[in-house]
Amino acid sequence: MKVKSIVITLVIIVIGGLITNRILQNKSEAEKNNDKSGKKPTMTVSGVVVEPQNFSNTISISGSIEANENVEIRSEISGIVENISFSEGSNVSKGQTLLKVNDIELRAQLAQAKTRENLSSENERRAKLLLQKEAISQEEYDIASADFRTAKAQTQLIQAQIGKTTIRAPFSGKIGLRNISPGTYVTPTTLITKLVSSNRVKITFSIPEKYASEINKNAEITFTVPNIQETFKAKIYAIEPEIEATTRTLKIRALAENQSEKLLPGTFATIELPLKNIQDAILIPTEAIVPVQEGKKVFVSINGKAKGIKVETLTRTDKNIIITSGLKPGDTIITSGVMSLKDDADVKVKINAKKI
Repeated sequence: MKVKSIVITLVIIVIGGLITNRILQNKSEAEKNNDKSGKKPTMTVSGVVVEPQNFSNTISISGSIEANENVEIRSEISGIVENISFSEGSNVSKGQTLLKVNDIELRAQLAQAKTRENLSSENERRAKLLLQKEAISQEEYDIASADFRTAKAQTQLIQAQIGKTTIRAPFSGKIGLRNISPGTYVTPTTLITKLVSSNRVKITFSIPEKYASEINKNAEITFTVPNIQETFKAKIYAIEPEIEATTRTLKIRALAENQSEKLLPGTFATIELPLKNIQDAILIPTEAIVPVQEGKKVFVSINGKAKGIKVETLTRTDKNIIITSGLKPGDTIITSGVMSLKDDADVKVKINAKKI
């Protein structure tokens, strides 16, 4: 039994020695394969060479189409509608009569006011003659003159009210659906109809405040609307002078021709807005950006070594981003494996010849 135990022990010792020897050999071979200086193997990465170029960016935003002019037609005075002179959905001209409110009571008041005016005019004339003869005092004449001016003003007031009984189109456009019929008693709160001028339409939209400095007045935009394949053009004519505090956006308005009347006010629009053209802009692929605590950085290849450089950015597109500081033309930017790179790492850059 003792001999058997000794044999087993020897076998185990021999096997353990062989395993240990093999591990040491593997370790030695691995160390030999490494660089004699102890550096990690060179990493092969992709990159691009920075070349300045002109950059013209556009952003896609949503907006709404509004009528060039849009007004609710209401009566300034209360009364019975005597006549309606427009057809629903028809075009009307500026100054055209739309409806007439009965003015019989006002005309009766006007006749009464004119009688008072004539009487006070005669009294004023007589008082003036008597004043010239020193038969009355200046005060008595002033009272007669004031009565005449008051009566005259009352006549003018009633004439103005009679004028308001005829409601006219304030501008040329298309009349909407009417909400009244002849004989309806209208008040200033009664909505009669709407008048819309849409030969030209306004496109109103808002942009994030970071783009506010890149917008030019009179710049041309393009836009599309649902269910119409055509692309329309408009020109920016007004920019809000301040940023909306709650939304941090800037409101802008453009004007588009609409002689064909394809564009209906209230329609949703998708707008392509061009920003300022940047000369000699430095663009790099967005995948080259590495977020860091202080901001952003990229890795450049210098003499086969990776070096991290802090950069400042501006506008981002789907694939690229503009660099405003930190890089210069001719720099080789590393675009792959950047999350695992460290400063002074050995890199072999495969240049992407495709222009950014």
